[in-house]
Amino acid sequence: MMADDTSTPNAGTSADGAGASLDNAGSTPVSTPASTEAADNQSPAAGDPSQPREQQRRGRGNDRGGNDRGGRGRGRGGRDDRRGGRANDDGEELIEKLVHINRVSKTVKGGKRFGFAALVVVGDGKGRAGFGKGKAREVPEAINKATAAAKKAMVRVPLKEGRTLHHDGKGRFGAGKVNVRTAPAGTGIIAGGPMRAVFESLGVSDVVTKSIGSSNPYNMVRATFQALISQSSPKSVAQRRGKKIADLLGRGGANVAEAEAEAAAVVE
Repeated sequence: MMADDTSTPNAGTSADGAGASLDNAGSTPVSTPASTEAADNQSPAAGDPSQPREQQRRGRGNDRGGNDRGGRGRGRGGRDDRRGGRANDDGEELIEKLVHINRVSKTVKGGKRFGFAALVVVGDGKGRAGFGKGKAREVPEAINKATAAAKKAMVRVPLKEGRTLHHDGKGRFGAGKVNVRTAPAGTGIIAGGPMRAVFESLGVSDVVTKSIGSSNPYNMVRATFQALISQSSPKSVAQRRGKKIADLLGRGGANVAEAEAEAAAVVE
């Protein structure tokens, strides 16, 4: 019995020694399956085991070039914002009004080719507005071109109390004629068609207008902008003439105190 007990550990030791001797003789280390799995788990490609799989996948996606290109997912969203519209490149909110879309067709050998022309009015609602036109084979592309042209052609119009015009005016372009008149508070925008779009984007809330002559939307919009460009504020007139605003508003028998109060309320 004693011989059997002592022979068993010796046999195991000899077996281990035989394995170790084979490894030494071959001079090539043999890795066990357990060590291989541990090395895979600690490799950089597998990521940190403590992090969830979703974070690892997200990190891999960023390593593939999202940082170099600025992120394709974010790029698509940016294009939608620029196309849709209400934000300018400087972060300023803009109001876009589609005034008119004209479709033209050209007959060719294979059928008809359609083209579209768009007229768009853009404004910030604070006294700045512009209009533009664009042509393309598709409606969205034509609207985008017209919007870009309108943003480049925006003009500043002085407003009285931020709601109406300082004085009456007339505008004419081609066969289109328009008359614009200042109005008291609560009047609203009394205008139709293209003229209403212009005043809504400009930020005017009280005005009375009348269109005389051509009803072509292009002529009406251009005539309306001619009338708006001719607007002048008491502040600009006082600076040009070298006088005070109260002196200009106090003419015609007006009360001096009221003129000074009105002059103090003039912003532009």
